[in-house]
Amino acid sequence: MTDAAPRDDLLTQTGLPARGAGAVLVIACGALAHEVLALKQINGWDHLDLTCLPAIWHNHPERIVPGIREAVERHRSTYKTIFVAYGDCGTGGLLAQTCDALGVEMIAGPHCYAFFDGLDRFTSREETTSFYLTDFLTRQFDAFVWRPLGMDRHPELVPLYFGNYERLVYLAQTDDLALDHKARDCARRLGLDYERRLTGYGDLATALGAL
Repeated sequence: MTDAAPRDDLLTQTGLPARGAGAVLVIACGALAHEVLALKQINGWDHLDLTCLPAIWHNHPERIVPGIREAVERHRSTYKTIFVAYGDCGTGGLLAQTCDALGVEMIAGPHCYAFFDGLDRFTSREETTSFYLTDFLTRQFDAFVWRPLGMDRHPELVPLYFGNYERLVYLAQTDDLALDHKARDCARRLGLDYERRLTGYGDLATALGAL
């Protein structure tokens, strides 16, 4: 595989610079880098290049819109097409408005949980008491959830943050037993029931395949 993703901690904190000589640039959350690169390899999509913004911006959605705008403007002269692989991700519709104003397309859905599960399926479930993890977020659970919420120092905060949830749903992109064990342990630490769904790449594969 020529497009090897950097370590998860780098994807979390710094993202991924653009590389390659394709005609299409995908601007994605760092949490999707492994999946985009895997789809590139599986399908031979050499026309796609990838750049990622820091995945930790999931916790700071106010940074996403300015980051996307800057990335589009920086790369517009180099690429024939730019595609944004983000859901709304807590921007309250501002990301879609910004993409429209910039003349670039983005993937449909409120967040990556929805497009991995399949937007129609996710919407129909109406799982308001479920907390979701993906492969990446399972690997980076401590960096995204446990430490930022202070539960490593104050475990008594767990019921305060997660008392209204009933279940942790692991949306698995890959069939990885070790990740299943880790996600199950995350559910145990949060005091939630556990469910694993093998989704594969869901609507992400469909959206990228159309580029």
